[in-house]
Amino acid sequence: MRFPPRITRAGAAAAVLSALLLGGTVTATPAAAAVGSVCYGDLPAQAHDTLGLIERGGPFPYAQDGVVFQNRERVLPGRPAGYYHEYTVITPGSPTRGARRIVTGDEDQEDYYTSDHYATFDLVDFGC
Repeated sequence: MRFPPRITRAGAAAAVLSALLLGGTVTATPAAAAVGSVCYGDLPAQAHDTLGLIERGGPFPYAQDGVVFQNRERVLPGRPAGYYHEYTVITPGSPTRGARRIVTGDEDQEDYYTSDHYATFDLVDFGC
């Protein structure tokens, strides 16, 4: 299982503390406000399947699985090009790939779930 990083949250807390102590200002980015969290156990079963495939390295059901996610919507935290990759979460009954995805971050090994085709994301929490 992949575990979400704690450094991102610690880094944000350090920025707030530093700004308070040094008299600076803190501005929230849209990405930070748009990303929630979801317990692994609350994900649909198909998301569990996709996370298992990612962990094993495939095989994936769609040719697009594993491609670089561009983060054009800028909902996820800003990272260098090529950092994020997306994978399909199968939607039962859908004739297409549907709107559900897992987007992974390479360096920190975080996993994000979206059920609305990148409008919102939840960081998967494997600890609850």
